[in-house]
Amino acid sequence: MTRPVIIDCDPGHDDAMALLLALGDPRLDLLGVTTVAGNQTLEKTTRNAQKILALAGASDVPLAAGCERPLVGELTVAGDIHGESGLDGPDLDVPVAGTAGVHAVELMRRLIEGSPEPVTLIALGPLTNVALLLRLHPEAAARVRRIVFMGGSTDRGNTTPYGEFNIVTDPEAADIVLRSGLPITMVGLNVTHRALATTQIIEEFRALGTRLGTTCAELMTFFADAYRRNFGFEHPPVHDPVAVAYVLDPSVVRTVAAPVVVELGGTYTRGATVADLHHRSARPDNADVAVGLDVDAFWPMLIGAVRALGIPRTLVTSEDR
Repeated sequence: MTRPVIIDCDPGHDDAMALLLALGDPRLDLLGVTTVAGNQTLEKTTRNAQKILALAGASDVPLAAGCERPLVGELTVAGDIHGESGLDGPDLDVPVAGTAGVHAVELMRRLIEGSPEPVTLIALGPLTNVALLLRLHPEAAARVRRIVFMGGSTDRGNTTPYGEFNIVTDPEAADIVLRSGLPITMVGLNVTHRALATTQIIEEFRALGTRLGTTCAELMTFFADAYRRNFGFEHPPVHDPVAVAYVLDPSVVRTVAAPVVVELGGTYTRGATVADLHHRSARPDNADVAVGLDVDAFWPMLIGAVRALGIPRTLVTSEDR
C-alpha cells in the first residue's frame, strides 16, 4: 500500500535527490510538488523542480509555485552552496511541463481534500507555504497525517552558529508549524550530516549508466566542491533525502519525542531550534526529533530509487514554458 505525500521544496541539490527518492520508490504516491523561495528565488526553485520532474519522466505530477519571500523580513538565498541557478553542475537543458496555475497553498489544499486518506507533508525548504496552509485552511490541516520537515538541529547550525538554513530563512513559519498540534517529525543537521555523499557514493550513481545517474553524480560533485569551499567538509551531507527516507521507512531514522521551540528574538540565536531532549522544561512534547540514521540502509534506498527511474521513456513534449 502506497502512502500519499506532498513535497514542498526549494531545489537545491539535495532537494533534487529527495524528489528522485520519492519518485523512484513505489511505497510513496507523490500527489504533488510545491515550491518555495529558499536556496534560490522562487522562479529558480520552481524551474529546477520542473527540470527534475522532467528528467525523471514525471512531468504529470502537479507542480505549483508558492511564496517568494518569508513571512517576516527579506529573502537571503544560498547561492554560495547551490550556485546561480540553484542546481549548478549538470546539464539540465530539458523541455519542461507548465505549473498547475494556482498558488502552492491552494494546490496543497486541493490535493489533501481530494485524497481518500490523510496526506503526509514533506517539507524540504523554509516552512512558509506549510505555515500558510495551516493558517488559511485549518480544515485541510485536519487531514494531514504528519508533517515531516528537514530543518533545524539539536546542536550546531549551518547558517548561523545555532541556526539551520531552512529555519533561519523563516523562523516565524517554523514557529507556526511547531505550535500547530499536528504530528511532526524534525529531521535536522545533527542527523543529516551523517548522510555523506562520499566519492564512492558518487561513483555508484555514475555507474548506473543512465542520464539520471550521471546527473546525480554531477549534482553531488558540485555540491561537494561547494561544501569543501564553504565549510571545509571532505564530503557533502545530503540533507533532504533523509526526511523522505524517514517517511518511506521510519526504522532508517531513529527519533525521540521532545518539546521543540524556535528562537524568534535572540540577537545571536534567531532561528535556532531548541530541542529539550532531556525534558528539563515543563513544555509538552510537540515533535519527534531525529537523533540517528542507519547510513547503510539509507544509501541503497536512494541509489535504488534512481536506478528504478532509469532513463525516462519519454521526456515531456509540451512547449518549454
